[in-house]
Amino acid sequence: MSVLPLTGVVRPYAWGSRTLIAELQGRPAPTEQPEAELWLGAHPGDPATVTAKDGPVSLDALITDDPKGQLGEAVLEAFGPRLPFLLKVLAAGAPLSLQAHPDLEYAKQAYARQEADPSLPKNYTDANHKPEMLVALTPFEALCGFRAPGVAADEIEAFGVASLAPVVAALRGGDLRAAVQTLLTWPAGDRDALITAVVAAAPAEGLVADLAAHYPGDPGVLVALLLNHVRLAPGEAIWMPAGNLHAYLKGAGVELMAASDNVLRGGLTPKRVDVDELLKVLRFEVLDDPILRSEQVAPGVSTWAVPIPDFRLLRVELDGTRPPVEVPATGPRIILATAGDVFVGESVDGTPVELTPGTAAYASADAGAIKVAGTGAVFVAAVPA
Repeated sequence: MSVLPLTGVVRPYAWGSRTLIAELQGRPAPTEQPEAELWLGAHPGDPATVTAKDGPVSLDALITDDPKGQLGEAVLEAFGPRLPFLLKVLAAGAPLSLQAHPDLEYAKQAYARQEADPSLPKNYTDANHKPEMLVALTPFEALCGFRAPGVAADEIEAFGVASLAPVVAALRGGDLRAAVQTLLTWPAGDRDALITAVVAAAPAEGLVADLAAHYPGDPGVLVALLLNHVRLAPGEAIWMPAGNLHAYLKGAGVELMAASDNVLRGGLTPKRVDVDELLKVLRFEVLDDPILRSEQVAPGVSTWAVPIPDFRLLRVELDGTRPPVEVPATGPRIILATAGDVFVGESVDGTPVELTPGTAAYASADAGAIKVAGTGAVFVAAVPA
């Protein structure tokens, strides 16, 4: 069977970069509008397009027409007739919202309640969870998981802002929930003065000043102080399971997640915020080490172990001297090139499918094993065997 060229969809969110995705793909930059995410999957919100036997078709339609052949029996039985993951290139030119995602059981219950009662807020777009990981393509900054509350208390207390004493006290007592809730429900009329005072006391070019410049008067600026400020080098990764409070700040990365668009926001956004619902899904646990290490599984092939059945991400690096490398993944696969010129198979008419940076291809379950060759690097999203 064939490997099909795949064309993703660029989403132009306001926080997106005008250079990062365009430069990856070799297009002129800066672009006219922000380019925030390149979606490479079958999510109904923006399915990618494949070049199939009868011409272009959306990936979700291709799977719907032949779920067993496209997904394989095991994936079909486990997840139903849908691709269980969504691959993206994310490019942050400005900080994203402070957010978290529900676990699978809670998402099912919350979505069912929402659908049964039209008066409830529309927080959920589906009944699925949305654990996600990101591998940096450029130097990347993010907020990811709670740091030790005593460390956060020391930093906040050093600002000398008396009104923050209840937050410091909660942190000294190890009560992250109380600290987060106090900050996110701070009286609206007092927020500007509070954040102005903190910005005046904080380093002039530090995290607080940067966030406040993008989102003045937003209490998420202060909640950010409770989180790990992570700086990734290219190739390093972070893992965001259900309930992990996080926000991307700047840079480009390959992001892989369960196929859902359920996002609960607490701040750093002009979009809808629901603090009460966010607090229901947050896990108030300290994350001592947010960095997810890679492990080599074959010569030139590495992966990042995550404890879920929905997806697996592999990176294959080719130096032009090795024979073709068989990718250790089966089922439906999406291949994304990030460097060089890589051969990934033959299309429906027998012509070679060669990927250059920012281009992608799709291999169905019945396509069998895929081998890659050339010089460069590709990421392969798949379902764990």
